[in-house]
Amino acid sequence: MNVYMYVIREMEDALDDCVSNCIDCNDDPVHAWDEAVAFYAGSLEGQSGVGDGKLLHALADKRCKDYKTCGGKGNSLEGMSKINYDIFRQFAIGLNDLLLGNCAALRPTIDNTVALMAVPLIQGTLRYAYKVDKLQGSEKEKAEGAVFAAAILPRLHECSPSDASIVSSNMGVGASSTSYSAVKKAFENQYECMEITCADVGGLWSEATGDYYEGAGFCSDSSTSSSSDDNKLGIALGVTFGALALVAIGGVVYMARKEKQGKPVFQ
Repeated sequence: MNVYMYVIREMEDALDDCVSNCIDCNDDPVHAWDEAVAFYAGSLEGQSGVGDGKLLHALADKRCKDYKTCGGKGNSLEGMSKINYDIFRQFAIGLNDLLLGNCAALRPTIDNTVALMAVPLIQGTLRYAYKVDKLQGSEKEKAEGAVFAAAILPRLHECSPSDASIVSSNMGVGASSTSYSAVKKAFENQYECMEITCADVGGLWSEATGDYYEGAGFCSDSSTSSSSDDNKLGIALGVTFGALALVAIGGVVYMARKEKQGKPVFQ
């Protein structure tokens, strides 16, 4: 899960390259952005994203089956996770901004992506908190929960040191006891600050009962972030194609003028 930080590093590098006014400003930042995508997905996912990966893309797909947040609408137990759909929407928006040299627009895109990447880490922490507290989890479950918690605690602490302390005391290495409800509440208190929603995280699903585990359902919110991102992507792509069309028209006009002057561009 330490690759989480390197994806962020590459996105920040892309932004730095974009604002540095480098000679090849369309090359360096796009290259760094491509690296961010590569570190997120890995080499085993394939072009469709349904391969047997090992990195964050695969983690999001694993957790969505535990939280019924798979599929484009985030309400399925099968398919690619909605988080991956949302993250790759952000990757597409960011690439478009870089190609246009629209550096200022890249900052919120990076922030949105970082927020979304945190969701599987929260889901993992909650899943193992439930296993330890309610299902008599062993040292294995405690260890996995501690790793997930360590990965997300800095972001939670940025929002609330007190809620981060609750999660740490319940999920950290050597924790004397674990209260799933306390961990769940601590995270949910800060979803808005962490720029995610209850629907992003979902609820812990039980295959045996065909329902959420008792006390582990998801909270409710009225987020409309996905629809606004769709609008932004549509606008961004429209601007890109519009700019390309203007360049093409300008080229045609230039060649026509040269032709009339008896100096054709192509001899």
